[in-house]
Amino acid sequence: MLEKASSRLVRVLFLAAEAAPLIKVGGLADVAGSLPRALRRLTSSSCDVRLVLPMHAGIGQKLDSVQKFTEFEIETADGRALPATIFQSEFQGVPLYLISGSPIPPDAPIYTGSTTDGEKYVFFSLAALALTQYLATAWGETILHANDWHTALAVYMLRMQQITHPSLRKVRSLLTIHNLPYMGQEARPVLDYYLIPPAQSTALPEWAQTLPLPMGLWAADHINAVSPTYAQEILTPEFGCGLEIFLQGRKDHLSGILNGLDEEEWNPAKDFTLAVPYDWQHLVERQHNKEVLLREVQLDTEHHVPLLIIVSRLDRQKGIDIALEGLALLPNQPWNLIILGHGDANLEKMCTDFFQTYPDRIRFFPRLDVTLARKLYAAGDILLMPSRYEPCGLTQMIAMRYGCIPVARATGGLRDTIEDDPTLQRSTGFLFTDPTPQAFAQKLREALICYHNPNLWVEFQKRAMQKDFSWRRSAQAYFELYQKLLDT
Repeated sequence: MLEKASSRLVRVLFLAAEAAPLIKVGGLADVAGSLPRALRRLTSSSCDVRLVLPMHAGIGQKLDSVQKFTEFEIETADGRALPATIFQSEFQGVPLYLISGSPIPPDAPIYTGSTTDGEKYVFFSLAALALTQYLATAWGETILHANDWHTALAVYMLRMQQITHPSLRKVRSLLTIHNLPYMGQEARPVLDYYLIPPAQSTALPEWAQTLPLPMGLWAADHINAVSPTYAQEILTPEFGCGLEIFLQGRKDHLSGILNGLDEEEWNPAKDFTLAVPYDWQHLVERQHNKEVLLREVQLDTEHHVPLLIIVSRLDRQKGIDIALEGLALLPNQPWNLIILGHGDANLEKMCTDFFQTYPDRIRFFPRLDVTLARKLYAAGDILLMPSRYEPCGLTQMIAMRYGCIPVARATGGLRDTIEDDPTLQRSTGFLFTDPTPQAFAQKLREALICYHNPNLWVEFQKRAMQKDFSWRRSAQAYFELYQKLLDT
């Protein structure tokens, strides 16, 4: 039986394609896995957040109990009704709904980059909206919180159906942008089949009227980006991906809330993958992690040689080429570099060639390796993160939490999380503006100068390690946004 609505209880259905640690590919999973938990833990609020995911392969095995909750039929253009089965469970204190159906193959990867993804997430969005309508009948006021293109059509079809479905009229929608360039072109070929009309007669450019993310952005009661700076950047031609004029028209309904960090998961004092756990008050012990790792990868263990690290998906967005070309401008500076990541074949080759040019200074591990990543955060002196754009970024927060100081481009969440104070009194890292090897190299020179002043460097590390990146503040901001939406 559905629970009766409470006038003071904020009900939220949180829709996402992935959520850590149940299923993870990218940063979206970290948000979807952490934010609902943080919202439910707020002591100053009453927030009933429930997570909605596709029934991806392997999720069921990670749950203690999975029970069938209900079933819906999703209409199609050929008259067939595709069944969508909703299962109910709970994970880490968060109620969980899992959506299953033939367009969500039980053995397929989360993303394929093909029209298979398009149909999967169109079906998922429509089934999630059907679930929303079902629950809102009893709940009354409800927040539908969608994330990125994979769930944006739930927001779009909510607006289409609110006129004819009274139970949906008390549902308010929030769409969070994690990465604007990914608009869901994979879904365009199947919209007609699932009876989803284009967003004609709107402020959207014509090319965007049949893409899930822009359609959702047009329909949403409120739009949120994953950092305050990114919320402003997407209003400009450099970052707006052709939607900047449309988004400027919605700026009164646009905000930015910085993502948080799971401080229990990322805690060097309790990280037992490390040779020696430590905290900001025991930085001498941190040095042992550097010595152990350097021996493990057979690099020079001299203390005066700074260890630079890159922990990243190898993608043009991440500016890996900027970092390597910038380092090539500093051949006479003492440094070692360890790169961990895989992705674009051209960038992997570039990393391999760079290693072959400097075999005594560089190690390249072309893979995803969470344990090695943790060791790098604890051993590295300087994180290189010269992203061309970075909506929020998690890597720089983890690095600072572990006492590894970032050199990063001043964009998106990097600008919002790293403080580069010209007086060095409040600095937690180093920021450069132009996405060029020359600008990167100049800022890295500054970082290396500071590194060779041990007392100054320790102060950098202590400030960085004590910064509050917890989800508590972010969750409170989201809760206040939910309340504001319900009051409109």
